[in-house]
Amino acid sequence: MSDSLQANWRWLAIAGVIIGIIGLLAILAPFVTGLSISLLVGLFLIASGILNFIGVFSARSWGGAIWQILLGGISIGAGVILFVNPVAGLATLTILVIAYLLVSGVVEIVMGLSLRGEPNWFFAVVSGSIGVLLAIMLWAGFPASAAWAVGVLFGANLLVSGSMMVIFAYSARRVSKALEMDQGADIGGAA
Repeated sequence: MSDSLQANWRWLAIAGVIIGIIGLLAILAPFVTGLSISLLVGLFLIASGILNFIGVFSARSWGGAIWQILLGGISIGAGVILFVNPVAGLATLTILVIAYLLVSGVVEIVMGLSLRGEPNWFFAVVSGSIGVLLAIMLWAGFPASAAWAVGVLFGANLLVSGSMMVIFAYSARRVSKALEMDQGADIGGAA
């Protein structure tokens, strides 16, 4: 375990608790969280489009400039649409989440089956099956699932990430305390 992690375990624990609380709040208010994410994606698209327009000035050819203008226009257009109608953006994000869960689930299942005979190969199949099952459930509930899916999944991810940060922090604390005790024993034994 790194010296930096051992020395800063308190900050990692505090950050983990804060991230976990934000995740819990996102789970408790999934629609608001989903709309916020939709608006944030819209903001990023608009910023990306502006950067594409700025990139026109560094283009070395007319073709490059035209591509920059085209990409900038599409990005800004998509960002404005998300800002004007974040609920439609939330539905689109939900479809992307469904596609991601389905594709990654199938890949994990295939990978797990191809690793049959290796230790713990079954966990990849189980993980992939859960992803496919979630995708099917979200699709079956669509468009109603759009109101909660992105927010709940984002919140769950933050909650799990925050929890893991706290676990790592306290593991680093234990290692740090054990090293301090060993050093204390060495100093006491040398005296």
